[in-house]
Amino acid sequence: MKNNILSTFLLAMGLLFVITSCEDREIVTVENQSAPIAMDLSAKNLFLDSNFPANPALTVTWDAAAFTVPVEVIYQLEISATENFAKPVKLGPTVPVKRYASFTTLEMNNAAKLIGLVPDAPQKMYLRVLSYVGPNKDLSQISNITSLNITPYLARPIYAFTDLYLIGDATAGGWDNLATNGNLIPMLKTSDASKYEFTGYFKVGGFKMIKEKGSWAAQYGLGTSAGQLSTDGGSGDIKVTTAGYYKLSISTTDLIFTLTPVTDPVKTYDSISLIGTSTDGKDQQLTKSTFDPHLWTAKKMVLKTGVFKFRANNAWDTNWGTNSEFYGVGTNNGSDIPMSAEWKYDIYFNDVSGNYTLIPTE
Repeated sequence: MKNNILSTFLLAMGLLFVITSCEDREIVTVENQSAPIAMDLSAKNLFLDSNFPANPALTVTWDAAAFTVPVEVIYQLEISATENFAKPVKLGPTVPVKRYASFTTLEMNNAAKLIGLVPDAPQKMYLRVLSYVGPNKDLSQISNITSLNITPYLARPIYAFTDLYLIGDATAGGWDNLATNGNLIPMLKTSDASKYEFTGYFKVGGFKMIKEKGSWAAQYGLGTSAGQLSTDGGSGDIKVTTAGYYKLSISTTDLIFTLTPVTDPVKTYDSISLIGTSTDGKDQQLTKSTFDPHLWTAKKMVLKTGVFKFRANNAWDTNWGTNSEFYGVGTNNGSDIPMSAEWKYDIYFNDVSGNYTLIPTE
């Protein structure tokens, strides 16, 4: 009996100790104390030389953001062409813990292009640092703003897209897989990077899609069943048994495709040209395909910074445009197409669908 009383007493004391300990435990709260302070720049005036793209150009350092308890802080540099950062652009990758980042001449030139700065003229680039904690970007803070004067150089526009070209005897390009084959037509890219479309004429025969002219390394052909794609080098040809106009849609993620007949277009044009401030207000003519009279191309056409549209027969009665650089679907009397960088472009236009693609050349 005494043993039972003693055991009960000890158990009660233990529970009381646990409860008291839990009540005394403090909840640790992490709070912001101060934002990162931008920043020391290794140069306040930056003239970029295209002859030395790999040379170090700029190092940025900053003071750490402070929190009430020790935490691992992640930093991200941002740049803008305006002091209010109306359109901020990330500069470089995120930087855990360390408080500096360095960039080459090429990296700074590309950064200048991304915020819309023009070549061969000194302009302001504004910089700031974001700090946050964890993958959800908790406790984010923004530093003060600093700036530098930067003079970029003219360089190939940044074209961060993957094209798929039609190849095969059912298509305009035939099976001639050469980098110089100007009849290999790219499919239209969409807002979903895995989905592509094309509307046009197909002969009886077969075709595939390739990522790079002159290479079979990355290709999409017929898979093991109808509507399935394969990326294997031994994939089959997608067969066209009846000549005519079709809409082709594919998904490179799901590896599926559809090839659907569409009504043959009736309207044809004698000429299609580009015109706008990017062409100094003069019609720059495209070449009509001998395979499909609705496909138009131009090689290494020089376009200036500005805007343009496609138009038929050198008149404004029928014209195509939309507010999308490099590729899009032009509509009749649509918006001007922007051109942010002067360069030479390979141009592809489809007057049935309004699809266009402009690819900067090397």
